[in-house]
Amino acid sequence: MKNFALLGAAGYIAPRHFKAIKETNNLLIAALDKFDSVGVLDSYFPNADFFTEFERFDRHIEKLKRNHTKLDYVSICTPNYLHDSHIRMALRRGADAICEKPLVLNPWNVDALMDIEKESGQKINTILQLRLHPSIIALKNKVMSASKKEKYDIDLTYITSRGKWYDISWKGDESKSGGIATNIGVHFYDMLSWIFGEVQENVVHLRAKDKSSGYLEFKNARVRWFLSINEHDLPSHIKEKGQRTYRSITIDNEELEFSSGFTDLHTKSYEHILKGEGFGMEEAQKSIQIVHDIRNTSITKKGNLHPFCNK
Repeated sequence: MKNFALLGAAGYIAPRHFKAIKETNNLLIAALDKFDSVGVLDSYFPNADFFTEFERFDRHIEKLKRNHTKLDYVSICTPNYLHDSHIRMALRRGADAICEKPLVLNPWNVDALMDIEKESGQKINTILQLRLHPSIIALKNKVMSASKKEKYDIDLTYITSRGKWYDISWKGDESKSGGIATNIGVHFYDMLSWIFGEVQENVVHLRAKDKSSGYLEFKNARVRWFLSINEHDLPSHIKEKGQRTYRSITIDNEELEFSSGFTDLHTKSYEHILKGEGFGMEEAQKSIQIVHDIRNTSITKKGNLHPFCNK
């Protein structure tokens, strides 16, 4: 049984980590969040020590270390801009880090963390759960075994409606979240680069607070992508059903079905990490570079636009 601490206990994604820690038969001994609405802990680890101030949390972790209670892992579910410093804290305390995506916001942060990882002897793991999804694994195997000489033509569309709260929260602040493409798209870019190879071109056609669109060309694929949190972008047939999320990936006009199979992916991620098979800094690098370039590339209306962007 390994000892875990978790940062960001009141956030949306934290319960998936609680569940993963419990289902892998490990123990959460300490948790932190500046918000105290963490009753969900009662369903998983009611005896975990809880803190609302980082300084007191950090002091508690130091006391555990001096009392010879080993902290094995720190799970990081905090806002994106805090990941870098919280990873460093985990490594300083002699623990491996398990960090939600995006691991960091900028490519140079990866280089610095690689040095600290080497100096500390600890491991930095990131959650790239789409790489563990059965449909995505099947697609990668299909692409690797195919004799296709032409590049695949892909349309990626992801619309996940968000209310007015989003813009007020840290997620609506690009300096903290990285913007739409980073916050809701980074795992898709990781999946695409994992399957289709190196990025050869990165073009941005639209970049706004609530949506973004562009064109990515990989070694083996041409990808038109559109991401949005605006419910008005939903297709009419989705609105008629009363649904607020639309996720579609077509490959050579054939729909990739991966609407289910997400519920256990964090537990699978933890199982891999505990076996020493987690995704590390090297695996995260490509997608971090992609989203950094999307944030900093000049916008153009030339090229292969996504159909939703044309609207």
